[in-house]
Amino acid sequence: MSMRAQQDGNADAGWKPEAEEIRLRRKFAEAMGGEEAVRRHHERGFLTVRERIAGIVDPGSFQEVGQLTGKGEYVDGKLAKVVPAPYVMGIAEIDGRPVAIGGEDTTVRGGTSWGHGRRKGGQGGFIDDLACYYRIPLIRLIDGYGGGVASPKRGYTVFPGHTNDPGVNVAELLGMVPVISAVMGTAAGGPALRAVMSHWSVMVKNSVIFASGPPIVERGLGQKLAKENLGGPQIAVETAGTIDNVAETEDACFRMIRRFLSYMPQNVWELPPVLPCDDPINRCEDDLIRIVPRDRRKPYNMRGLIEMVVDRGSTFEIQATYGRSAITCLARLGGYPVGIIANNPMVGGRVDVKSSRKQAHFIELCDRFHIPLIFFVDAPGFMIGKEAEAAGILREGARAIYAKCQATVPIISVVTRKCYGMGGGVAIDKYGLDFKVAWPSGEWGSLAVEGGVAAVYRREIESAPDPARREREIEAELHRISSPFLTAEAFAVEDLIDPRETRPYLCRFVKAMQGRLRTELGPKARIGVRP
Repeated sequence: MSMRAQQDGNADAGWKPEAEEIRLRRKFAEAMGGEEAVRRHHERGFLTVRERIAGIVDPGSFQEVGQLTGKGEYVDGKLAKVVPAPYVMGIAEIDGRPVAIGGEDTTVRGGTSWGHGRRKGGQGGFIDDLACYYRIPLIRLIDGYGGGVASPKRGYTVFPGHTNDPGVNVAELLGMVPVISAVMGTAAGGPALRAVMSHWSVMVKNSVIFASGPPIVERGLGQKLAKENLGGPQIAVETAGTIDNVAETEDACFRMIRRFLSYMPQNVWELPPVLPCDDPINRCEDDLIRIVPRDRRKPYNMRGLIEMVVDRGSTFEIQATYGRSAITCLARLGGYPVGIIANNPMVGGRVDVKSSRKQAHFIELCDRFHIPLIFFVDAPGFMIGKEAEAAGILREGARAIYAKCQATVPIISVVTRKCYGMGGGVAIDKYGLDFKVAWPSGEWGSLAVEGGVAAVYRREIESAPDPARREREIEAELHRISSPFLTAEAFAVEDLIDPRETRPYLCRFVKAMQGRLRTELGPKARIGVRP
């Protein structure tokens, strides 16, 4: 019921009474669930959704939408109070670039879904639609329990995921604009699923995420678990890979969100932003000449190698604690964004189930947003053994290869040491330019000489007067013809370079490939069926 001015006696006031009511209603919205609810929220160690939005976006840039949404309470026909809808959203800017942003307000009804036909956020939410239609990145601040049990007030039950206004298909959204999800409290049910339906996700260390919480798990399975043991960072980030990264604090989370967006274009019709580069293109690090040990069994610091090649301070690693045999990070070369995928010799470097999933998602992310890929290859092959086979290494490995085959962004493979078998094949762009650069420490083939000789030459070795000696002779001959210099003579590797030259070499080609990237703007079709 409005406080509209009476026609008689208030004509000179114009619409000031209504404007005052708007101001009053906004004040109720800004109070969220009230002082006591906000206090309890802070005591649990969490910021409010309004504080979170202010911490992420450029100061003063947030324009809220739907601030008056809620349930009004009236006394004698006059507005006494408004309980706001438990979702805050609108548009803002990050580094001067428009974004759509929204999140649950858990000081109001625990952030559970607003039950009206059109929602501000969540399933069928306005903010998702706006991001899609305006072609701007979407940031979801996840902190809610989703829907509840059947409502006696409604008088009937609805199907899961149902709204009167379903809005944009989430697959369409993910195909158009960068979508970021940050778990900043408890994410269960619908909010938890939305956290995963994103290009990149992060959770604050004191947050949890799960399909259903401890009470439902205990009732359904008889398992009594603390929420941290069910969906804390150790489970969600390190074990399951449900969420990509973890932030120590909410402020750290804000910085990570802004950092990730700095590599992303506004949408698939634009190229990623190029930043000024004060790191010399021709910088050559002497430590690269000795970073790979001559002893082929010794590990080395692949992260340190990457840092010496890319623009200083430009790496942003994704899923650092999941699928640890591979490293995936965004970085820059000469100011241009690139996606880096590297085998990690510190943990063997073999392509296992988790690192396959990690690589497939990262390849699709970079390809979707026109970010070229650089592989640093030291892959002995796929993970082998009973456990790997039982976990589905062949299917997951095939999916990583399939993602690479679908990609159309330029790819350069830098072989630092081993590149063997199907695991090495994940990093080779056979259906693109097939551009391979090797260091003199590089070696490659279908099978490594050690072990491979025993399998391929088994009969010859067994029939020899001295089998052990014959095996060593065959290995020595194969090592001789495995020299990378012989492969370079045949142009079977496109270039063999001094490791110290890697940065200037890559910077020149990344700059040159921008013309190709500009010709492929827009959504990319996906053909076939993922294995």
